[in-house]
Amino acid sequence: MIASLQQHIRYLAIGILTIVLLNCSNDPEYYIPYLNGYWEIDEVILNDGGKRDYSYNDTIDFIEVTDSLSGTRRKLKPTIYGTYETSKHIESFHIKLENDSLNIYYETPYSNWKETVLKANENQLTILNSTNKDVYIYKRYEPMDINLEE
Repeated sequence: MIASLQQHIRYLAIGILTIVLLNCSNDPEYYIPYLNGYWEIDEVILNDGGKRDYSYNDTIDFIEVTDSLSGTRRKLKPTIYGTYETSKHIESFHIKLENDSLNIYYETPYSNWKETVLKANENQLTILNSTNKDVYIYKRYEPMDINLEE
């Protein structure tokens, strides 16, 4: 009984979080300029109510949106020298404004999927993956300041 109640509370919390995040802005087009840039995953709220924190990321996402509402996302690996190693894996996408939501449609040779932007601003990006229903919370990537000359 207690486990069932806890599960219901988790689903309710995810539902409330989604509603609050969706209502933060009446115009999802406002989010588009904030998508551009370097992002790292801060945490994931899983569909089952669990949460996964990311205290360290060895890769970050670089998102680039063009004027035609299409773009790419690629994985980058920061180096200690302030540069990035990039994989050849690039995910192409296009953006659609649908039903008061900003949706990103990805197409790769291996898969197609949709993500909904729940929030985007200078410091945070929150995305709902439509396939697994997990909520991904990103923070703007800030390079580490490592002084190699001491």
